[in-house]
Amino acid sequence: MREAFLSSRLVSKIGTGRMCGIVGTLNYSLQAKPDESLLRFMMSKIAHRGPDGQGILLEDGIGLGHVRLSIIDLSGGAQPIHNEDQSVWVVFNGEIFNFVELREELEKNGHQFYTRTDTEVIVHLYEEYGEAFVAQMNGQFSIALWDRNLRKLMLIRDRPGILPLYYTEQNGSLTFASEIKAILPTLTSSPKLDATSLDQLMTFWSPVSPNTLFEDIYEVSPGQMLVAEQGKRLRQVRYWDWQFPQAPDDYWQESEEFLSDRLHEILIDATRIRLRSDVPVGAYLSGGLDSSVLVSLIKRYSNVPLRTFSIEFEDKALDESEYQRALVQHLGTEHSRIQCRNRDIADRFPEAIWHTESAVLRTAPVPMGLLSGLVRNSDYKVVLTGEGSDEVLGGYDIFKEAKIRQFWARNPDSTFRPLLLKRLYPYLNLDRLNVQNYLKGFFGTGLDAPQLDWFSHLPRWETTAKCKEFFSEELKGRLKDSAMDVIVRSLPEEIARWHPFNKAQYLEAKSLMGGYLLSSQGDRMLTWHSIEGRFPFLDHRLIEFANRLPPKFKMNGLNEKYLLKKCMARYLPDKITSRYKQPYRAPDIPAFFGTQTPEYVRGLLSESKIAGYGYFDARKVSLLVKKIEKGRALGYKDNMALVGILSTQIWHQLFIERFRENFRLN
Repeated sequence: MREAFLSSRLVSKIGTGRMCGIVGTLNYSLQAKPDESLLRFMMSKIAHRGPDGQGILLEDGIGLGHVRLSIIDLSGGAQPIHNEDQSVWVVFNGEIFNFVELREELEKNGHQFYTRTDTEVIVHLYEEYGEAFVAQMNGQFSIALWDRNLRKLMLIRDRPGILPLYYTEQNGSLTFASEIKAILPTLTSSPKLDATSLDQLMTFWSPVSPNTLFEDIYEVSPGQMLVAEQGKRLRQVRYWDWQFPQAPDDYWQESEEFLSDRLHEILIDATRIRLRSDVPVGAYLSGGLDSSVLVSLIKRYSNVPLRTFSIEFEDKALDESEYQRALVQHLGTEHSRIQCRNRDIADRFPEAIWHTESAVLRTAPVPMGLLSGLVRNSDYKVVLTGEGSDEVLGGYDIFKEAKIRQFWARNPDSTFRPLLLKRLYPYLNLDRLNVQNYLKGFFGTGLDAPQLDWFSHLPRWETTAKCKEFFSEELKGRLKDSAMDVIVRSLPEEIARWHPFNKAQYLEAKSLMGGYLLSSQGDRMLTWHSIEGRFPFLDHRLIEFANRLPPKFKMNGLNEKYLLKKCMARYLPDKITSRYKQPYRAPDIPAFFGTQTPEYVRGLLSESKIAGYGYFDARKVSLLVKKIEKGRALGYKDNMALVGILSTQIWHQLFIERFRENFRLN
């Protein structure tokens, strides 16, 4: 045992920091050991991700660090973890949900374990399968694996991109971490905003992967592995992606009843294995179909006590508590709720941006952060949540819009066909003429080119891109590539042979879901309070099954998530399955310009600050603020512009203006 530690040193202790997170650095020359004090400072920047412990591995050329939230093997799961001869080491954020079955198989093949953790399965899978080991795992993860013998570092991110992993290359080194704020201390100078990435965010809601808002700092893309070896360039491997049928015979040919039963079976198992934990597991309950499905499955197919959590809004137009109470009564859950007021959003918005590390176009992340705080205060560390269902099983209004627009495009001059869109938004209080004008102006984009692979998303992207009208001339001059060109180049070649519905699904999964919902609104708001979220609808088996469903089983007419409703109707009250789909929203402009505007808002939106930071046109922003103060800013454009501008200003203040204060070790 002593000999095994001659060339490296493992340091592990119980920490006082605050969800699991990983950091590390690799010197490509593999010479001197990394600076331990800098590695620990990096770990301190993500201490909120792991309040239960921390550990490091230091040896020539490589340093790995881990902060731990204890979920499985509470007493024996300290990382880094190694194989039998300590030639393979790993730090890992996430869960391998099928680790029980994998461990049994590995033990039969002669592998010896020294912990009960799912983490240890990773090193033995790598011994068994090499780089192909990732295909064996069902989980959500970001992994850094060090093969000492081959002097090879592998950085791996889960298939749909639930858990984050970032990296940068500088001065002959590769540095990585679960959050960018842990990379910033290693920079030799203050970071810069990547203008092209902001342009993408103001079009698609997030930068196009692997870009981030920080210049020269990138994410490991969902379903991707990076391999760093001495003397070689960083190698990128795409090990998984969303795939759809390219011909009619590639879809499932079985009956509706058979496919409904199969979906039911997969959902049960995807939920069951995500209840594996040595600590209590709760569930978010929004009052919508997806969370209702999960809570119903927990009740019927596990012995886990039903513990649920939800948000209420003081604005009744946004509140879903009526449906939450209906399901709580139907299932008999022990339920806790938190009310989100406008002033709560304004007060906590800067803190939310600190955690997102990105600008956002909506305030919706903040209530999710408040909800994770409620979970933590209730002594829970893990919650199941329904994200992914809409993308996987066809639930979004954007899919309905695209279906109607495809029909409309066959006769662009029709006055009847665009009126079908009004069925999606019955709350539009417009007379017949204005409805036609509004619908044609908003949804008529691209009707002359319905064959475009990105046709489904053109209205949303064009509407969002109006935020860019506020860009300064200085920022416009820094733009290197158009946002549309970048995202089009990122699409797979085979997308041209997919059904239009599947094209829309792919775009949604790769843009809004991956870059925003699972990040700014998901992981970052959960880990704000050291909570782990689990996502049964994003089980890769469910995604792969659903991707081969004929589109009519996802959206039957305009009935979204048709097959999911069919297979779950037996469990849920009609009040839930037949309700009109209400998207999750939070107050935007009213949160900041209500009875009292916070001082930080006025300061960051002042002409001097806007001009000083240089991203936006100070005069145009001033006119927007005056419009808001007069109560005339009501539309999507104004709301997104205000939140986008304000969050970018906060981002700059936290990560650039205060760089030395927040991220320098000395």
